[in-house]
Amino acid sequence: MRRLSENRNSVRMDPALLRERELFKKRALSTPAVEKRQAASDSGSHKKKKPKVDKESSSGSKHSAESSNGNFNIKASSGYKFGCLAKIVNYMKTRHQNGDTHFLTLDEILDETKLLDISMKQKQWLMTEALVNNPKIDVRDGTYGFKPKYNLKDKKALLRLLDKHDQLGLGGVLLDDVEEGLPNSAKAIKALGDQIIFVTRPDKKKILFYNDKHCQFAVDEEFQKLWRSVPVDSMDEEKIEEYLKKQGISSMQETGPKKVLPVQKRKKQGGQRKRHFKTHNNHLAGVLEDYSDGVPAKK
Repeated sequence: MRRLSENRNSVRMDPALLRERELFKKRALSTPAVEKRQAASDSGSHKKKKPKVDKESSSGSKHSAESSNGNFNIKASSGYKFGCLAKIVNYMKTRHQNGDTHFLTLDEILDETKLLDISMKQKQWLMTEALVNNPKIDVRDGTYGFKPKYNLKDKKALLRLLDKHDQLGLGGVLLDDVEEGLPNSAKAIKALGDQIIFVTRPDKKKILFYNDKHCQFAVDEEFQKLWRSVPVDSMDEEKIEEYLKKQGISSMQETGPKKVLPVQKRKKQGGQRKRHFKTHNNHLAGVLEDYSDGVPAKK
């Protein structure tokens, strides 16, 4: 026992052994530990099962997404087509108002409106349907021009148009229609001066009338008094229009603002139906009395 304790003390006290022990610990800690892989059977049993994807739901969502994309593409393409058509019509109107009345081919129009990126299908649609059926486009031998309501070349043509309307009792002509059909209309109207009369409607639209100076004569005061003595306050526009028609005089209808007809309400059926109530006291038929028509007279 004594020797054993002396050996232990000698081991503890030996610094060389302690240094070797510390070096061993450092090597053990620095060396990575490699664990053994589990058997194939164990790993297969512990693998996570992937959740099954519902094929029907995935295919349905995919189909709905494709259909929604298809509808969006159709709407976008149709909107682009009509946007191109509106741009072409506005351009043709502007160039006509500026005095460029010569006709253009479709390629020239697309070049000037910078619409060269349209597809062949859209171009075919413009040639065969859109431009041909548009009321503001005139087609001549594969070329296109603007088609106004009144095709006026100069101020003389405008004056003849207003004179014709005055002679036939058709009234005036809208300024918007004149500006649409007469190139450089502002200059032409200004040059005509007092030969034209402007009248502003209640809806702020201006109408041009021919100023017939032959009708400017002095009227005797006696006739003026007779004219003013005829009362027309009690007559509405419909009665005045009916009277003019009987006398063979036409009135201005197209140039005035459209009348909004009042909505006629449905007439209720005359007399209220008498309601019939079910009786639930059949077992007291001989006891109860009916007071619906008032208090019965005493017997």
